[in-house]
Amino acid sequence: MGWKAAEKLIRHWKILRGDNVMVIRGKDKGETGLIKRVIRSQNRVIVEGNNLVKKHIKQGEGHAGGIFSIEAPLHVSNVQVVDPVTGKPCKVGYKYLEDGTKVRFARGMNASGAVIPRPEILKERRKPRPTLPGPKDTPIELVLEKTYDEKAGIGMPDL
Repeated sequence: MGWKAAEKLIRHWKILRGDNVMVIRGKDKGETGLIKRVIRSQNRVIVEGNNLVKKHIKQGEGHAGGIFSIEAPLHVSNVQVVDPVTGKPCKVGYKYLEDGTKVRFARGMNASGAVIPRPEILKERRKPRPTLPGPKDTPIELVLEKTYDEKAGIGMPDL
């Protein structure tokens, strides 16, 4: 299972990390799960608990070897978002509410037209912002130092 780039990348993704989706094709057809990871370079998603494959891992320092079951990526065309009202797979559309906010809604033949909420997991960052200054950060005293004043002539170039 090597890495392979997709021939034609999807530009506007309607499936997000944390969405509840149903597998519509493949060996796990009809099963639902949450999206753990979106791999945009391959047009694939990893669904929690679905598309399990056996992986042989060699023993090394700090970890045991053996045969493990891991989730393999599925192509994004093989999953659909679950309608929050009916519980059936549906397409995703975008619309603007009266107050001007852009929301996703369930569309299609068996869809209810209900608003699909944005997953809570997207509100937290995967890599937290650093709170302490690092070795390459400029000290705040130097940032706030005034180095140019037009009226006083400070920092003016000599022409």
